[in-house]
Amino acid sequence: MVLLLNEEQQLLKDSAEGFFETKAPVSELRRLRDDRSETGYNPALWQEMAEMGFAGLLVDENHGGLSFGYVGAGVLAEEIGKNLSASPFLASAVIAAPLISLLGTDDQKETLLPLLSGGEITATLAVDETGHHSPASSTLKAEAIAGGYKLSGMKTFVPEGATVDKIIVLARTPDKKGNEHGGFSLFIVDRGTKGLIVDPVVMADSRGWAKLTFEGVVVQESALLGKEGTALDALNVILEKANVVIAAELLGIAQHCLDKTVSYLKERKQFGVLIGSFQGLQHRAAKLFSEIEVTRSAILKALQSSDSPQGPGALSNIAKARACKTVELATNEAIQMHGGIGMTDEFDMGFYIKRARVLQNLYGDYNYHADQFARKSGY
Repeated sequence: MVLLLNEEQQLLKDSAEGFFETKAPVSELRRLRDDRSETGYNPALWQEMAEMGFAGLLVDENHGGLSFGYVGAGVLAEEIGKNLSASPFLASAVIAAPLISLLGTDDQKETLLPLLSGGEITATLAVDETGHHSPASSTLKAEAIAGGYKLSGMKTFVPEGATVDKIIVLARTPDKKGNEHGGFSLFIVDRGTKGLIVDPVVMADSRGWAKLTFEGVVVQESALLGKEGTALDALNVILEKANVVIAAELLGIAQHCLDKTVSYLKERKQFGVLIGSFQGLQHRAAKLFSEIEVTRSAILKALQSSDSPQGPGALSNIAKARACKTVELATNEAIQMHGGIGMTDEFDMGFYIKRARVLQNLYGDYNYHADQFARKSGY
């Protein structure tokens, strides 16, 4: 498998570079933060992204998408990371739409996927209940009632949770085999459903997060996504692929930090000498460049495997773990080599380190993915 983009993927990359640099640079994120935007992103920008096919990149053509695949999603995510472009791309296009494509009934697919692909509605996944990613530890319960289910419990760190139209929530349902812990099922819930309390959460990256409380939320049987009690394996498949896309966004952040820092080293003078002439700083920049290139290869390999029938498997864990370490090095080095201005709010570098730290922890941090890789490899 060649670790290069093909012609179509390179064209998408060229298109995405110009689009996000022009339409959604980091200055737009600063404006959204300063204006205390309720959505955390510009809905007009999301509509433009949908018109370019970005919202339906992972949806098949029969349901209004492009069937472009995960390499394309990773290409977009890297450009989003470089510019910190705010949108529901990750929550709606990378996680929710593929979950519905994988598990949905014909009616659910025909009803929801064209709307998601067209940007007419957005959706997200509500899976975690604490600061640590652990789907198998979920305690939110779904009690079977006449004609449907009643959901009770809480979810936190839900991306775009305060603004999406549909929420796919992981819940425990009674296990028909008598397992006392029950099985896991997914349900599609409308954000405005009675009993669902949405609390927006302000996080470091100035994006749209939420805590969701389900106080006896009643849904119809048709809200069940996939077979009752069997959701965990399918969810893990989608999250493996989503983590590779998140790694690509982290790669974009790391690449931006390197580019900006090297430019600064070439123009900043100290005692009449360019600081980039100091060998110590050159070595640090060279090490960061090398780490980014190795990480780029790991992520592209994982993206290509995500488009194959067997999926990324442990490659997903390698990609996310490497991206976590590399972006931590890149953001820390960028702050340090920029000196005092790197710490100021007026300088954009702070936005990159804040977004990186949030993504590093979303759906498993470095330790989680290193542990998962070890388990899958038989250690």
